[in-house]
Amino acid sequence: MHSLAEFQPEDRPDFADPAIGPAEPARVIEIGEVTAGIAVPEGRGVRFFSSARAFDGLDGAVFRTAEQAARAARARMPAPTRPAARAHRPALRRA
Repeated sequence: MHSLAEFQPEDRPDFADPAIGPAEPARVIEIGEVTAGIAVPEGRGVRFFSSARAFDGLDGAVFRTAEQAARAARARMPAPTRPAARAHRPALRRA
């Protein structure tokens, strides 16, 4: 078990690594009106954390960029359901 006192500020992931440049902030990934998850910078890429069940298959995956994570989330977005065909709806009759 580690205590927080053991970690030096430079060990924290929110500090930029001079070798790779400044760290990007975490980004929320939204597909339409659905929040798919967040892309959190990690090492030389971003780790995706899902926030909706449809995107759980991507949870924990590491991508090179937040844009790649967003494309993967878009590919998993369930197709919109279409209303049932008129033939299956009950017909209204005049009284």
